[in-house]
Amino acid sequence: MQTVVLATRSAGKLRELRPIFAEAGVHVLDLADAGVPESPDEATIESFDTFEENALAKARYFFARCGGLDVVADDSGLAVDALGGEPGVRSKRWSRRADLAGHLLDRANNELLMERMQGVADRRARFVCAAAWRGRPGELVVRGEIHGLVQAQPIGTHGFGYDAYFFADELGMTLAAATTEQKRLVSHRGRAFDALVEAVRSRGWLGGPQSAR
Repeated sequence: MQTVVLATRSAGKLRELRPIFAEAGVHVLDLADAGVPESPDEATIESFDTFEENALAKARYFFARCGGLDVVADDSGLAVDALGGEPGVRSKRWSRRADLAGHLLDRANNELLMERMQGVADRRARFVCAAAWRGRPGELVVRGEIHGLVQAQPIGTHGFGYDAYFFADELGMTLAAATTEQKRLVSHRGRAFDALVEAVRSRGWLGGPQSAR
């Protein structure tokens, strides 16, 4: 069975992505499994202006540290029309609260979102995910999106990040109110990684034997 490393330290992303690769018959390692200790350098990897550039930069960085194993990475974010596409590629760090992580950082980012959207009539937004593959045969990056509206109040307890405030048009509910399977089928991340698996398979990069070292 082929092995890939999911280059994220987000427990939420790992929960979403593991089933996608399991369906493709791929064994998944997280960064801890792959023996990659967390480094302060990781904070500066995603310093580019597009999701695609950031995803590739992350995949390349960790490929160099994973002993030759194929690596998949992503950069995702919320782009709000009325805010000129913000928070965009800065979604995770938008509140500039370097002292926070996890749910506390999510809360700070969402508080800033509500502050910026106060009195704004145009609530249109989209979630974007660029998913990248870096392996010995080569590299590629694909994109997935889902469109919707920014809600004034959070709804739902699933998900992470901005999910409770994003009303997805196709679901008729927020991403945080959706079941895991509902979100998996239509989310920006689900779409991007489905497309990535298909693109990698079509190039013959997926399906051959590979063992972790």
